[in-house]
Amino acid sequence: MDNRRNIYFYHKRDADLLIKLAPLQELARRYDFTIVEDYRKANIIASVGDDGTFLQAVRKTGFRDDCLYMGISVLDSLSMYCDFRISDTAKMIEVITSNTNTQLKVRRYPTIDVTVDGQGTFRCLNEFSIRSAIIKTLTVDVFIDQLHLETFRGDGLIVATPTGSTAYNKSVNGSIVDPLLSCMQVSEVASVNTNQYRTLGASFIVGSERLLTLKVASEGNDQPTMGMDNEALSIRHVETIQIKISDQKIKTLKLKDNSFWDKVKRTFL
Repeated sequence: MDNRRNIYFYHKRDADLLIKLAPLQELARRYDFTIVEDYRKANIIASVGDDGTFLQAVRKTGFRDDCLYMGISVLDSLSMYCDFRISDTAKMIEVITSNTNTQLKVRRYPTIDVTVDGQGTFRCLNEFSIRSAIIKTLTVDVFIDQLHLETFRGDGLIVATPTGSTAYNKSVNGSIVDPLLSCMQVSEVASVNTNQYRTLGASFIVGSERLLTLKVASEGNDQPTMGMDNEALSIRHVETIQIKISDQKIKTLKLKDNSFWDKVKRTFL
């Protein structure tokens, strides 16, 4: 951590939050950290809020792979992306100023790249979702590489990263996946299974070398609602979506005694 001294705090412009953040900023200055106002000049980006804030911090700062992200919770409880509590300033300073880093570990989280109609590519840390924007089912042809796997008909599909597997994906009975696996998971939202439309009826996991292609059938429902983590993407007349594991990973600071599976147990069990 000695060579990483420029820190950028990402947070909501909330008066109460600014009051809570002030002691942490003061401690950072005391230990010779430079608080920067431009995230491009930072080598540590600290998200202050909750998991949603962390996702926004990563997205708004451009999914940088040349810096470390850290999640700081404003609540009493920790979460999937937040390893530190804002009230525990002493713990944060002890960890990031340690010469031995006995308590700290850098975890690399896989991300996915989503290309819509060959025009724009968007990166996701949690998941990409596509859903019908009207009261009508959505029909999507699903390809793995060049193989046509199935024709999906239903409310939508979710393509989740391993860390995103505990979010929207889990709510539709998708599996929880260890982030050490560089892969993406496809889960169905209210699929219709008939003689005409037949799907696996279960989530499936695609390896890092695979290309997933979703082709939206034009049935008067070709302007679906698409979600990139916790942001909506509105593009008219969507035809083809290609998704693959990105070459870039998000590096996050975590405590060694707070693994992904520790978080899963704490959150769900």
